[in-house]
Amino acid sequence: MTGHPHVGVTRAFLGLPTFQTAAKVALGDPVLRRNLAHATGIIREKRAAVVGELDNWEQLRLAAEAIKDAALHRLDEYLEAFEVNATAAGATVHWARDAEEANRIVVALVRAEGATEVVKVKSMATQEIELNEALSAAGIDAWETDLAELIIQLGDDWPSHILVPAIHRNRAEVREIFLREMGKAGRPAPPDLADDPRRLAEAARLHLREKFLRARVAVSGANFAIADTGSLVVVESEGNGRMCLTLPETLISVVGIEKVLPSWRDLEVFLQVLPRSSTGERENPYTSIWTGIDAGDGPRNVHVVLLDNGRSRVLADPKGRAALRCIRCSACLNVCPVYERTGGHSYGSVYPGPIGAVLTPQLRGTASDIDKSLPFASSLCGACFDVCPVRIDIPSMLVHLRTRVVDERRGGVPGPEQLTMKAASWTLADHRRLGAIEKLAAIAGKVLRSKPMGGKQVLRWLPWPARSWSRARDAPVPPTESFRDWWQRTDGGLRDGET
Repeated sequence: MTGHPHVGVTRAFLGLPTFQTAAKVALGDPVLRRNLAHATGIIREKRAAVVGELDNWEQLRLAAEAIKDAALHRLDEYLEAFEVNATAAGATVHWARDAEEANRIVVALVRAEGATEVVKVKSMATQEIELNEALSAAGIDAWETDLAELIIQLGDDWPSHILVPAIHRNRAEVREIFLREMGKAGRPAPPDLADDPRRLAEAARLHLREKFLRARVAVSGANFAIADTGSLVVVESEGNGRMCLTLPETLISVVGIEKVLPSWRDLEVFLQVLPRSSTGERENPYTSIWTGIDAGDGPRNVHVVLLDNGRSRVLADPKGRAALRCIRCSACLNVCPVYERTGGHSYGSVYPGPIGAVLTPQLRGTASDIDKSLPFASSLCGACFDVCPVRIDIPSMLVHLRTRVVDERRGGVPGPEQLTMKAASWTLADHRRLGAIEKLAAIAGKVLRSKPMGGKQVLRWLPWPARSWSRARDAPVPPTESFRDWWQRTDGGLRDGET
């Protein structure tokens, strides 16, 4: 039996519509908007409470930023140090240039163990490379063990949040998924299953336990890789990660090269800022750290796949490389007014929200329409920077990427925005043209004027092609007299007798 694969970031997402098109559909779904507003609101309040307890929160942010920047500036040295130390501890380190190479390595390692299934710790890197699909194509079942990831997998759905992939689902929907799908993938849900969270968690625990005890191979990601010890770190809230990291005979960890930290001491900072920023907790319920292998304790074979997959290209961009500081806390998603109303699926990427809008176009490039649209999926309000524990200036980066998208379009068939700017440039280049347009606008304003709204006159609508803009915004009525005409009529605004 083949497991329900995740929809991946590279092939499956690229055929999706642009953010603007997908967002319009999401905005029309009241259940989705209610689920998102409820969940993000709770997480925001919890984060604010635990962050407010610390007098040195800003110092911690500055320290986290400095540590990540130091690691990125000497990334090659720290990665080589990690390999040396992890290998000395008994692990085998592999290097993967891209998703295809990483998948090939993992599939070969699973086959070498003679396994036909793996259990997985929640990992965005494996979603990014579409590992589940690659394993499925090789006849290997990949079972997600994180509760939210299990919901997504059984529901044949897409993750829509970094921390809470099933944030768009409510309890009633989860119950229906469990009743309908669990039996197809293993132990079925009890027929009298209610939508009480404890009952749902118990059904998932019983369903997964048989997989934990049976699996010979586990696949994980890592939150951090420590260069000077060769250690990997996974933080989680449920304990499923601990099961995957200790019970199977073979453990394969797919780790983005940007996850490396220079020293063991650096971990102290991130184990303070990560849980507060992500789950609103003072510390993670489960923090698992392993270094190579140890006889009689944990997996007998430990493999680490260091994944590039576009990260070197991001690192080469001085204005974009700060995105590699990201520790996947999801704080930016929870405060983003755009994400809260449109959800993660609108971003067409395993990395949704503000960080996805800057990271995905850099990792994948901006060749597709959906990737071109992501830098514009923001109001630039700046809330994402205010909460980011590693101080990624996402608004500035969005502007940088918007410039790149516009520059890449130059020389081709001009789009509506370019045509508008060209028309504006032609108009503003000659005062006579500008005066003529102002007179036409004044006449049009008299015809299209609506009733007063909030004490001001607005236009009912604008003619094509501006109609799509005015459908969602109040357009002010043009003045009946231009400044130039007023100046001429009043002789520069002079009162009688003045010179």
